[in-house]
Amino acid sequence: MKENKWIDVSLTLKSNMVHWPGDPPFSIERVREMDKGDTVNLSKITMGAHSGTHVDAPVHFIKGAKGVDQILLDSFIGPARIIEIADADTIKEKELAGHGIKKGERILLRTRNSINKILYRDTFSEDFVYIEKGAAEFLVSRGIKTLGVDYLSVGGYKKNGPDVHRTLLSAGILVIEGLDLTKALPGLYDMICLPMKILDSDGAPARVILKKTKISGKDK
Repeated sequence: MKENKWIDVSLTLKSNMVHWPGDPPFSIERVREMDKGDTVNLSKITMGAHSGTHVDAPVHFIKGAKGVDQILLDSFIGPARIIEIADADTIKEKELAGHGIKKGERILLRTRNSINKILYRDTFSEDFVYIEKGAAEFLVSRGIKTLGVDYLSVGGYKKNGPDVHRTLLSAGILVIEGLDLTKALPGLYDMICLPMKILDSDGAPARVILKKTKISGKDK
């Protein structure tokens, strides 16, 4: 990968893509087509606010909190660090503690979810690697700014999802879910993440790009 090349780590939105069970699926259909005599091509899109690569707003789990249109974009633009997680089951405090995480960092976690490319599967994977509550509390204690994960939730399926979300969001840590980190190796990057500006929404799809800066000694 070239040092000055931006890489896209957001999923391509398409019909029948993987989505969280019970959420509205993404669907796109042409309602006007030039091949059928219309003057333009025009599509209709239906989806949930947490489709594909997306941002969680605090109001997603905290009553009366900010919607996605009120989020400060500073949380999503600037230096970010990808950390490789070796544990194949969950993201634990003990492993995170070995990475020297500092206050104000934007941390993206790359797990076996990326190695196995489970975001590319058509069906939902219940056994994805997720963050344990103790690990979430550790990240809060370190004072990070932003947390990104490589599947559709920071918390597990039918396990600790609400608790982990509330722990992070109530502490002001903003969350990016559904990152495609299959081709993004551990190290330091510049990040631009732009969620759609939707009034009072609990979340929004986002386009996320990264550009490699340098590799830290810890993550070589």
